[in-house]
Amino acid sequence: MSTNTAMVEKYRNNFLKEVETNVEEGEWVKMCMQCGVCAGSCPLGNAWEHPPQEIFMMIRAGKREDVLTSDSMWMCTSCYSCIVRCPRELPITHIMHGLAHYAKRLGIQPKNNPTQWFSEVFWNNMMRKGRVNELRLGLSLYFRNGFLSGIRESLKNAGLGRNLMKAKRMSPMEFFGGHGVKDASGLQKIINKAQELEAARIERHGK
Repeated sequence: MSTNTAMVEKYRNNFLKEVETNVEEGEWVKMCMQCGVCAGSCPLGNAWEHPPQEIFMMIRAGKREDVLTSDSMWMCTSCYSCIVRCPRELPITHIMHGLAHYAKRLGIQPKNNPTQWFSEVFWNNMMRKGRVNELRLGLSLYFRNGFLSGIRESLKNAGLGRNLMKAKRMSPMEFFGGHGVKDASGLQKIINKAQELEAARIERHGK
């Protein structure tokens, strides 16, 4: 084996091991047989920079920067069609979210990614009371690009707002708090414990 080939092999194996150690369900990456069923099953398949099977191939090829700076993982909407149809039953959705989370942890995720922005706004919204405050979430989306843009978006979607209120999925009172789970403090304890366990896991692996 030439020196260059040996270096490529070392680089490739290191990144695969890094994924297996630090990414949720990462040990399954090496089981992908590149059939492409996941990409064909995904409702956003034609919008991916790299569909899941390509991401897995790139991991095995050692393309660390290309994988972790890609916006592909952020395209996953958790519909689970890929998992249902994968002939090897790979937990593809979990792996893609795990890669996105790992890239963010390292601070090398794509910049100005609208999917990442929405996921963070949604998470912070839900964590306040354990349920989504639709009014606050909508306002966050509409006014993301400034006041005038927010007014235009709000007026354009006024019909949607009325329908949500008719269905009792949204109320003007939500601006002042809104509905939540019965045991909000218990929810926070669960979240804090999960974050504590995750921090300990990261510290163990040194990542």
